[in-house]
Amino acid sequence: MSTQLTGSVVVAAQGIYSESSTQLHGLGELVHSNDGRSYRYTKVGGTSLVAGKLYQGAAEDTTNQQSLTVAVNSIGDTSVVTTTTVTLAANLLAEGFLTVISATLGAGFQYKIKGNTAAVTAVTTFTLEDPIAVATTGTVVVDVRKNPYDLVVITPAGSATASPVGAAVYNVTNAYFGWLQTHGPATLLCSTAVTIGNNVMPLYATAAGAVSAAVDGVKSSIGYALQGIATTDYGQVFLTID
Repeated sequence: MSTQLTGSVVVAAQGIYSESSTQLHGLGELVHSNDGRSYRYTKVGGTSLVAGKLYQGAAEDTTNQQSLTVAVNSIGDTSVVTTTTVTLAANLLAEGFLTVISATLGAGFQYKIKGNTAAVTAVTTFTLEDPIAVATTGTVVVDVRKNPYDLVVITPAGSATASPVGAAVYNVTNAYFGWLQTHGPATLLCSTAVTIGNNVMPLYATAAGAVSAAVDGVKSSIGYALQGIATTDYGQVFLTID
């Protein structure tokens, strides 16, 4: 069954201004409205989405998801086995990505993860959506990362723990599925006064807020202001996250 996206555009399964307890699209799936706005499908983690606030991916896990040594693979293999011990819940990284960061041969390739086995200070197996394209040789080291739209959280106060991924357009319940806006005119909470035309970025001094880039140096640009916005007001920002 189709449901309304926004305006006259229709998207299968789930509309923009809705939520679902079951997953109806692939994480990160991209849809467009006929006025140029873009949205990505996401699963909420932490607390429920609040419309007009800025969200990022799940915090980086440098212990269990970075610089993992793995066994070599042949062309056509669909699993990668670590020799580094990790602690991971079963399928924690499903729909995420594996990158071969170092190897004699096969470095630089990225593969989508279908799932992973559970591990508690043990080796794990990553099952891949697509087979290994180039055989790996030598000492092979990989990074793995959750899909950036899996278990999104509000941009934190303090410092970035992941990249910004979009602005909420609907109050989606924690652990449910919904959409984040990533491109085009959007409503966004601004933690400080923003001047029309200025680049806009997250303000990590305040959770969920945005700020003019001139205020806090160059970080992750998320767009530019379509109007002057007063401190702690919601205003119109043209998002350029993707």
